[in-house]
Amino acid sequence: MESAQLVQFIPVLILALAAGGFAAGALVFSSLVGKTSQPSPIKDSAYECGMLPVGDGSARFSVKFYRVAMLFILFDIEVVFLYPWAVVYKDFLKVRPDWILVSMLVFLGIQAVGFVYELKNQAFDWQRD
Repeated sequence: MESAQLVQFIPVLILALAAGGFAAGALVFSSLVGKTSQPSPIKDSAYECGMLPVGDGSARFSVKFYRVAMLFILFDIEVVFLYPWAVVYKDFLKVRPDWILVSMLVFLGIQAVGFVYELKNQAFDWQRD
């Protein structure tokens, strides 16, 4: 019984060996055929979109950036949830008409709490700060 179950994993093992063999072969082939160059400090430095990598790597961001990011997340999650809900609305309405409306009202209520919180903290006042 156990050997019959193990036989089912032979194609997976073959695929894993083929993938590993291809990766190793590609590395060996590229090192044999490819050009070799002399290392230099310019080639070993980080490439930052054509700019020299000068300064601290962890720059501080303004609070406005995080505020905009939170607003984006708040409204993005709403849109991501509304599209599938709208697609299955008619089909789900036949099965459980009360549940689909209640679930959306709960979700929109949670979104409204986040929206009111942002309004009270003046997150939509772009001229502030």
